[in-house]
This record gives sequence, C-alpha cells and structure tokens, in this order.
Amino acid sequence: MTSPASSTTASAADASRRRQSPLSGHTRVSTQALTSVAKAAASEVLQIPAEQVKADWNDDGGLLALSLVLPLGIPALSRIVRDPAVVDNTGGPIWDRALAAREVVLERVESLTGSQLSRVDIRITGIRIQEGGRVQ
Repeated sequence: MTSPASSTTASAADASRRRQSPLSGHTRVSTQALTSVAKAAASEVLQIPAEQVKADWNDDGGLLALSLVLPLGIPALSRIVRDPAVVDNTGGPIWDRALAAREVVLERVESLTGSQLSRVDIRITGIRIQEGGRVQ
C-alpha cells in the first residue's frame, strides 16, 4: 500500500513531466484576431486610423498573404511648398513609405501572432491630408 505522502510526490513528479513535454492539442489564432492585429499594425506604421484599414488574408502556398487596402496620410501641399524637407520628415514619397511599411507590418504581425506570412501587399486607395502632424 502506498502512503499519501508518496502518492503526492508521484503526482507532483507526473505534473512536472507534463509541463516539460509538449502538450497535445491545437492553438489557433482566428482570422478575426489576425485581422485586428494586422489593422492595428498598419495603423501604427502608416499613422492612419485603424478603422480605415481593410485587411484580407489569402493562402500563399501554405503561408498567409496579407492584403491591406487603405488611404495614406500626406502633408498638405501648401506645407510642402513652404518646406520641401517635410516630405522626407514624414517618411518620404508615398511609394517609399508603402514599401517600407510592408516589411514592418509583416514583422509585427508575425511577432504578435506567431503566424508566418509570405508577403504583405498594400493598395493605397486615397490620401488623408495631414497639417502639422494632425490628420484632417
């Protein structure tokens, strides 16, 4: 007959072994959660409201391909005329900003979700005029 003390010790040892070995089962991040993270990342990187970002997911050979559709904030043309350096100070031309944002968004989404993305596509559908850092 085993004593209660040895039974407790055996249970503790079993629990310790289970923590050290991989657990059975699945962990999945829902499409809705992935979409929320992608919209938040794009919003932060491109400095636009998250509700203006549309995100869509596609299978790309077993990996996730993220497509973003959004307007892009730009300085007012009157501000650029007064100070042409404002273009560089706000991240450069639209094309360069979108290219740079793709990599940053990809890294953030992968880091936050643990999902592996094959690519991020960005489609710019309009502009939002920014005066002095504020979006109109």
